[in-house]
Amino acid sequence: MPKVLVVAESKNGEIKKPTLELLSLAKSQNLQAETILIGNDVSSHADLLAGYGAEKVYLADDAGLSIYNTSQFTALVEDAAKQSGATQIWLTSSETGRDLTPRVAARFGVGALSDVTELEINGDDITVVRPCMATKLVQQCRFRNDGLKVISIRAGTYEATEASAGSADTVSLSIPEGDPRVEVRNIQVEETNEIELNEASIVVSVGRGTGGTEGCEFVKPLAGEMGAAFGASRAVCDAGWMPHKHQVGQTGTVVSPDFYFAFGISGAIQHLAGMSGSKVIVAINKDAEAPIFKVADYGIIGDLFKAVPVFQEEVGKLKN
Repeated sequence: MPKVLVVAESKNGEIKKPTLELLSLAKSQNLQAETILIGNDVSSHADLLAGYGAEKVYLADDAGLSIYNTSQFTALVEDAAKQSGATQIWLTSSETGRDLTPRVAARFGVGALSDVTELEINGDDITVVRPCMATKLVQQCRFRNDGLKVISIRAGTYEATEASAGSADTVSLSIPEGDPRVEVRNIQVEETNEIELNEASIVVSVGRGTGGTEGCEFVKPLAGEMGAAFGASRAVCDAGWMPHKHQVGQTGTVVSPDFYFAFGISGAIQHLAGMSGSKVIVAINKDAEAPIFKVADYGIIGDLFKAVPVFQEEVGKLKN
């Protein structure tokens, strides 16, 4: 029977939603699933992972793991995979997952498929769909090898189901030494209450059509009222109107929300690559020929500064 090892991720004392999506997917496919959980003071999350279907949790809990270290994390995933006897390793397409996926595959001398948006699972025979060439093409891929398969899956591709009560069967891993060539001297963490782009169910993004920083700030309250993450096109971030952490696109954050609102965004290829996986896309632009309308489910050809107040009014009605 196929066995999946899910590489869990946590942040700010909580398991990240994409991890729960992967466990829910394994459960929906009736696959045997185990997880590896790495970090500092993360042991308390083991029961939650069990509630989402993890039959065993390989635990690496140590103060020295509070900061991501490539060599340590790769060695720990390798150790857990060998102990588990997993035939598949699933990771999320986060910054951590993108770094780990090829390194783990290299440790085992097998291939890897990254940023997957669809899986067809028939035992250990797997066919995946993944975008490429800035989403101008969609690949359908299969593994040539019969051994271990390493896959990273885009956040939001699958739904996280409700957890049941769980009691974890844990296995403590030996903590390897870190890379002596790497020394973390300082970490700067920005305190913010903003919703993260790659975990948001609703994203409101702004483009060059806002005209500047004031235009971006004009739209921002709507995102707050909708409980949405606030994003931007590369042009907006490069112009300094918004910080680069808000950039949605191939070179920014890839998002797959339930609803994506594009205000004043023309739809450059690299931006479309980062948001075309959204379930419903709503676009507002004065240019009827803007490429964003080719992928939008709903489009408004008009002035965003007239449209935003209407959206705010309607959102207010729904909330009341």
